[in-house]
Amino acid sequence: MSVLSPLAQRLLDLISGTASDPTYWPEVSRLSVGFAGLGSGATVATAPHALDGPARERLVEPARELVGFLLEETRRHVYGRSTVLVAAGLAGMDADVRAVLAEDCGPIAIAETDLLLDWDVELRALFREAPGFSEPVPGLTEWLAGLPGYLGFTRTVLEMARDRVAAIHAGEIPYRAEKAFDDSEKRVLGRAVRVALLRDESWLPELLDELVRGIAVAPTQAKTLPSQGLLFEIARAAEQFPTPEAISALRTARRITRHGGVPMQLDRKFKRMEPALAERLEVAFRIPDGRVRQELGEHTAVISIDGGVELSWWHGDKKLKSVPAAVRREHPDEVKRLRELAKLAQQQQATLGRALEAGYTGGTDAPYRRLEGHPIAERLIWEFEVSPGVWRAELGLNVPDLPVRLWHPARASVEEVRGWRELVQGKELRQPFKQAFREIYLLTPAEEAAGEWSSRFEGHVLHYRRLRALFKDRGWQSKFQGHWEDDSDAHRVMASGEWRASLEHYLNDGEHAEIGRARFQRMIGGAWHDAPLTEVPPLVFSEAMRDIDLFVAVASIATDPEWIGQGSERMRDYWQAGPFAPLPPSGEVRRDALSRLIGRTAIADRCTLTDRHLVVRGDLRTYKIHLGSANILMEPNDAYLCIVSARGPHAGLFLPFEEDGRLALILSKAFLLANDTTITDPSITRQLRG
Repeated sequence: MSVLSPLAQRLLDLISGTASDPTYWPEVSRLSVGFAGLGSGATVATAPHALDGPARERLVEPARELVGFLLEETRRHVYGRSTVLVAAGLAGMDADVRAVLAEDCGPIAIAETDLLLDWDVELRALFREAPGFSEPVPGLTEWLAGLPGYLGFTRTVLEMARDRVAAIHAGEIPYRAEKAFDDSEKRVLGRAVRVALLRDESWLPELLDELVRGIAVAPTQAKTLPSQGLLFEIARAAEQFPTPEAISALRTARRITRHGGVPMQLDRKFKRMEPALAERLEVAFRIPDGRVRQELGEHTAVISIDGGVELSWWHGDKKLKSVPAAVRREHPDEVKRLRELAKLAQQQQATLGRALEAGYTGGTDAPYRRLEGHPIAERLIWEFEVSPGVWRAELGLNVPDLPVRLWHPARASVEEVRGWRELVQGKELRQPFKQAFREIYLLTPAEEAAGEWSSRFEGHVLHYRRLRALFKDRGWQSKFQGHWEDDSDAHRVMASGEWRASLEHYLNDGEHAEIGRARFQRMIGGAWHDAPLTEVPPLVFSEAMRDIDLFVAVASIATDPEWIGQGSERMRDYWQAGPFAPLPPSGEVRRDALSRLIGRTAIADRCTLTDRHLVVRGDLRTYKIHLGSANILMEPNDAYLCIVSARGPHAGLFLPFEEDGRLALILSKAFLLANDTTITDPSITRQLRG
């Protein structure tokens, strides 16, 4: 390995170093300042922000020395292309460097190199110093889109990528698994896709669909892909800047790929894309409603989305129970296509519902009027500003020419909330997300006094892998923890990037995590700053705490009937306290729903609701089902009854919501225990006799 002269080494340290202060970027280039400092002999702190003639001349020789060193090291992947391009600009060796790089990089990476060679050295330095895309950086992609020539370049390289993949499938380029693009090309294409998605370029959907289809499946019958790496890079870009078309293209890739692990990886990313659409509702509302009506001979296929997606078959005015034999025989490909369309419509409706729900905390007016006539809008409650500051709630987007927003129970009176719950239950209205029965989380006096931290959920013990899955499902970012990991916070960005909720959690024994405190941060000057809880917008606070309550409700060991007797003494004490714990808001909403449902059932005379339990009178015992954990205690001595799951005749009963499955579980256990003399499962009967 060559030994550099002191000045060349200082120049290398300056170019290859990383910035520790994010506030400099991209307004001021530390590298540009440093060049001037090295060239003039001044310190970096006092140097001017641009290189003058004499200063630049002084750097030519050490820069030439550095270029030779870097070209050798770049071949061994020690330093990247952008590093040597900065040094080449100082040394006046652009043509030499370009010729060498062309031997080692793919055409797509060289296309970006040619673009960078048209920039001056200070702009190359900014590009070199800009953070990577592994973690979203506010303003990074917007800045990149504004660089000279970069927007037009994105279309060029994506077309190059599409054409190369098409040539692989046509047999013009030999197929090699995962070798369609080299690493430098995948990074370039990742930047290009992000810029095009951010700008919502009209040419992108068709091009991206062709590219994604091509890289998702081999031209042979192999289970490998032309480029799994690029597929996931595009998916990561869609997490940051989702569009309905990009999500649809990736769902197609999931369907057609033969690789066993790709669908699971994409499913995780879809869960982050859908809530991210809430920050781009003007884009999200392009999701098609999915309704289809198609004639097939004497029969008609209909995909409807009223209350849920259904593919039905008709003969005239008569609805058939299944696919007609004639259609199955004469149009098998169409039957398959229609079933796929129904699945796609179901996914699209779920995506739109997730985007609308996550939009509760958005800081800007959303174009809700675009949903007029859409069945999903007819099942939601909306508020219309009938006079300045006065809002009136209505079901459906049926009030024209007035400002509109989604109704949220935190902005309504108790009587109004009760009325809407009665209507939703009475009409058996299946809402796309939990709206009328939505939980409300208000700031408590203890939290006001605490300042910047909420300890409301502190101390709960959760199954760690379940918690991780819930983080992804609800749009929270967190690192996988091991005993080596210091970062114990999970984060969710809300309110169009203006606020961020953070939740402490600590790995306990490798399988369990303990919840710590929650805090909120505001974006100021490109960085997150802790904010007093009293300054957090009420809907931001309520929605974040609702997520944390959901984490506890689903992943807590206290809700796991099979966990009994495991773990440390402290964990066992926590589990045993579950059936006696006060109800969180989610449990209170569940109690409210049960109060409306139980009276309509055949076991109504055997059930009583208390503040925390559904009490069920059987013939052998009386049982208390906790409305939070669904765990059961038996009277008269509060003996624990372990029932892992239960199925009962409540299946035909309309449930106004079923977010975590606990409402159905409680009802199933109630039906089972109300008829306890008919139970034959020995694992249960032994406990009843015990």
